[in-house]
Amino acid sequence: MDGSDLRGGTSQGTFKVVVSKLEAIVEELKTLPPQRLEQAADYIHRLHAGGRLERKAALRRTAGSLTNEEADEMARIIEEGCEQIDERDW
Repeated sequence: MDGSDLRGGTSQGTFKVVVSKLEAIVEELKTLPPQRLEQAADYIHRLHAGGRLERKAALRRTAGSLTNEEADEMARIIEEGCEQIDERDW
């Protein structure tokens, strides 16, 4: 690396280098041996898929939970309350 640690400081402590979390992670991944890099990639893929599965499960749990009347009322409230432009706010 360039002398900076992953927290954004330098090993000499003379100045701070701003490093985003993503950049820090990428730098750490670059130092992993191939087998560990494969494990890291598998973990990242599981995290990504898990989020997708959780969202789908939440949709399945709540799908159909409103009656038609409740859904119509919710749509009406959203239209009335959220789709308004107050020109005085601009």
